[in-house]
Amino acid sequence: MTKQRLSGRAAKWSKPLMAAAVALSVLPAAVPAHAADAGDTVRVGLFLNLGSTYKQTTSAITLTPDTTTAVGQKTDSGYVKWLSIPAGGKAAFSLSGPGVKVMESSDLKTVSSLAAKLKATSDKPSVYKISRGGQDVYQVYTGPYASDKAASDAAARVAANASVKALIGSQTPAAAGSFHLSAGSYGTQSAASAALQKVLDAGLNGVVAMSNSASGKASYTVWVGEETSASALAALNAAASGKLSGIALSAAADSSASAVLRSDVSGDLTNGTASQLIQLKLGETDRIWVDGTAETGIRVEERSKRSYRGDLEIGVYGGQLYLVNELPMEQYLYSVVGSEVPASWPAESLKAQAVAARSYATVQTQSATKFKVADVVDSTLSQAYNGIGSESKTVNAAVDATTGEILEQGGKPVEALFSSNAGGVTSDPTEVWNSGGANLFSSVPSESDSAAAANLKKWYHVALANGKVGYVREDNVQDKGIGTSGLRTMTVTAKSTKVRPLPQIQSGVSELAQMNPGDEALVLEVVGESSTYEWIRGPYTSSQLLSSLKGKTTTALPSTIQTIQISQRGPSGRAIELKINGSKIDVKYPDMFRSALSGLPSTLFDVVSADAYTVITSATAAKSGAAQLKFGASTKTNALTSSLSSIGTGTSSVSSGTGFFFVGRGNGHGLGLSQWGAKGLADEGVGYEDILLHYYNNVELVKE
Repeated sequence: MTKQRLSGRAAKWSKPLMAAAVALSVLPAAVPAHAADAGDTVRVGLFLNLGSTYKQTTSAITLTPDTTTAVGQKTDSGYVKWLSIPAGGKAAFSLSGPGVKVMESSDLKTVSSLAAKLKATSDKPSVYKISRGGQDVYQVYTGPYASDKAASDAAARVAANASVKALIGSQTPAAAGSFHLSAGSYGTQSAASAALQKVLDAGLNGVVAMSNSASGKASYTVWVGEETSASALAALNAAASGKLSGIALSAAADSSASAVLRSDVSGDLTNGTASQLIQLKLGETDRIWVDGTAETGIRVEERSKRSYRGDLEIGVYGGQLYLVNELPMEQYLYSVVGSEVPASWPAESLKAQAVAARSYATVQTQSATKFKVADVVDSTLSQAYNGIGSESKTVNAAVDATTGEILEQGGKPVEALFSSNAGGVTSDPTEVWNSGGANLFSSVPSESDSAAAANLKKWYHVALANGKVGYVREDNVQDKGIGTSGLRTMTVTAKSTKVRPLPQIQSGVSELAQMNPGDEALVLEVVGESSTYEWIRGPYTSSQLLSSLKGKTTTALPSTIQTIQISQRGPSGRAIELKINGSKIDVKYPDMFRSALSGLPSTLFDVVSADAYTVITSATAAKSGAAQLKFGASTKTNALTSSLSSIGTGTSSVSSGTGFFFVGRGNGHGLGLSQWGAKGLADEGVGYEDILLHYYNNVELVKE
């Protein structure tokens, strides 16, 4: 290990919307039990149910590997291979459980109609394909359900459905439970499949189930039947024994971890094309391992069809499937850096991002994290991680150029938090959480954040004759200058030019009005386009803000918001205390004001009354003989005295009868490295070591 003390500046020294989430610790805690190779590999949660802490769940995990990939059970004593997924093949994993067998038929058209009817109910269907006597047969099931009783209730419910009855004829929906007979265990999947075919040809229900034998090897058992009780299983045994010559039946042994193989045609009920379905029965400590490589990918259909390097682990946590991607640290960073910032950015900013991300991840791999079975998750609650699709030559080169480099403080890796844009000045820890982190973070200038607004259009803030106030982009404006009334006016250069509620184009947000050439409007001001550097949000009504604040404060909320006051700011100017109607509103930590106030980009903001600009009616204007503009509810003159785009540090109370705008700078919590600031510094020729030194205090650059 080599250490290099950063030098150059004093030790104080997006996809831009991405930002590492605020954590409450800066130095590592105890090593978690799962971190066998801490620092060398990273475990990334893709699907995981941790309740209120983190919840991203799916009922099925569908994998398509680039190369032939082994699947098996991983235990403390080793790994046992169960099967392989061929290159380009598809295999889905889901949890097994009690179900209802609704119907069996060789008529795919009827089966498809039945599935369509069931999809409209609470009993969701699956369709499996088997072969009986050389003919394709389709089985329609619903479920899984929470218990055998729930399955029995569902069977009665489905049987009573008139639309279902019309399609299934004399067949009766029956609950399918967890009691099975064994028609023998085999050493290979092919041998078990041959035995299964005899069971199916005899007219019985059966599947191949995989598990680990007592000797620690893969075992393939043919299960016969799917009964809901021991007595029903005994009756099946008596009835089935005479149908299977040469095959002895016995009660199937219960295994804590098993997987049932099925051919699933639910995704193609037109042609009956089957894909592999693996139904899992797992305990909380059982893990299924998909053996990938660091060089090739495995596509996860339910994760936006993203492909991932490395291995995948499937298990159960919080009663639902989890999926963890385990891969080498450097390969993980290829995607993180490419997911966090554009690949076109200067190499030095990419290197700075790589070191910060590596340092952050190293702390997580050495700590008992809140994500239990994973070190991190793939969202900005940790670091953005979008798989192989976010990699590029420039990003990978920046990661490779800094291989193994992390930031340390006192010989320990630091949790090098970062955010998209600090808005010109980074946060002090007191502005984000209640305590901690002061030895690593402090508020420092970050003027280079303005790089985010360098090539953006200006917008005209205008007041229309009908009293509506909005924004028109500069490339659609003909500025007519100051007229005889003493007010500046404009018109537009194209038909149906949109007047937008904010100075930005927002998909799914309707325009306030449209202007045509010759239509005039008063110019209130010219502002920058909302970006990660500077922004405007709103207007928010009292009820909208109260709805957003609900559940996020520890103090009572009023029935109506009349005034909002930023009653205290931190060292960087960020809001750390807020008063509504004169009463302080408490949150768990200051950065929570972002989510509490309708998801503001940062806490570096001012509040502006939504009725700050009011056009005098034409009737009133006629009495005075001139068009007039009123600024603010209490203003007596027609002068414009303030800019909606400016950010001050005043704490005066803002009142409004119609709502509030929030005008601010920055995106994210603002602690540590500012991604846009790093880009701006790199544009100026600053190296990644000095960029890191600018944003983190008292650190050493260490190469493992």
